[in-house]
Amino acid sequence: MTADDAGSGTAEGREALDATAPDAAVRDTGARERAAAEAPEDEPDPIALRLEQLILGAERRYTPFQAARSAGVSVELATRFWRAMGFADIGQAKALTEADVLALRRLSGLVEAGLLSEPMAIQVARSTGQTTARLADWQMDSFLEGLTEPQETGMSRTEIAYPLVELLLPELEEFLVYVYRRQLAAATGRVVQAADDVEMVNRRLAVGFADLVSFTRLTRRLEEEELGELVEAFETTAADLVAAHGGRLIKTLGDEVLYAADDAGIAAEIGLRLIETLTHDETMPELRVGIAFGTVTTRMGDVFGTTVNLASRLTSIAPKNAVLVDGAFAEELGRTGDAPVSEAEAAEAAAAAEKEGEEPPSYRFALQPMWQRPVRGLGVVEPWLLSRRA
Repeated sequence: MTADDAGSGTAEGREALDATAPDAAVRDTGARERAAAEAPEDEPDPIALRLEQLILGAERRYTPFQAARSAGVSVELATRFWRAMGFADIGQAKALTEADVLALRRLSGLVEAGLLSEPMAIQVARSTGQTTARLADWQMDSFLEGLTEPQETGMSRTEIAYPLVELLLPELEEFLVYVYRRQLAAATGRVVQAADDVEMVNRRLAVGFADLVSFTRLTRRLEEEELGELVEAFETTAADLVAAHGGRLIKTLGDEVLYAADDAGIAAEIGLRLIETLTHDETMPELRVGIAFGTVTTRMGDVFGTTVNLASRLTSIAPKNAVLVDGAFAEELGRTGDAPVSEAEAAEAAAAAEKEGEEPPSYRFALQPMWQRPVRGLGVVEPWLLSRRA
């Protein structure tokens, strides 16, 4: 879209809002409210139905049985796709559109062409549904809600939302596709660089957890709005730092974030940056970080396995405002030259270099062995305290 297009869109947006505002809006509001009140209880609200038609771009035409038959798939498979996308059963209500039929045809067509197995198609539907459901909820709760505060004209929030959605939908849709393609390109690049087929699914990664200290106590002390702001600030800060330093944010869990990196040095830098950044923010509680390195199974954008569990356990026993790592992670930092294998060897290497008139080895991080301790479900581990090297 060009700058002229954007300007035109803005002007049209003002016209669209003006057209639905003051006089026309006040005249229509009473009639719409009367129509909504007179509508049977089992029928959708007329304004909500108009919004749905605007967003979906089509009217309700099909029952689930009719949609499945029109798409050429069994009702059972159509139901499995529907549930995988995260939608509730609707019985035989006439609530589906031509877009729903087209989606069924596309998914079943991929299966018929042999490009996807049926279980994989179900997984595609589930992963897409889960990801976009969260995005849609966030946009409605945090974005549109703020833009549709009731005005003095007497218009309802829903009525104000209609022209806004009409203007924003095409722009947000194009932006969503752009981000998806960018993320797909990055993910494809990581897969192509994998050493073999096994590594595409079971890979050696550094996995880190960052956890806010005493969060449960905070939930009792802070108002809901304050707590929401704190969580949002934490997630935003963590997401920005993870992305900026080359990691991948796997998921956020309110008071905890999970991230991964192909390189141990990157994971270490992210962990320390999180501690340093939040320590200088007086509004934030203290933080603990645990990082482990090893084989990880990836499924639907998430990570699983012993390495993930170990990182989580290390987080729970880490001191406040500190990063604990496992032995495999410490070894990997030593292998890549980001940290000395031992301080004794580092001192010897520095003395030898000084004697030869050479520059001593340079390390980014320091590792201090901690007491071995039993970790629930994982046996005895020897954690290492990670810090920056002076």
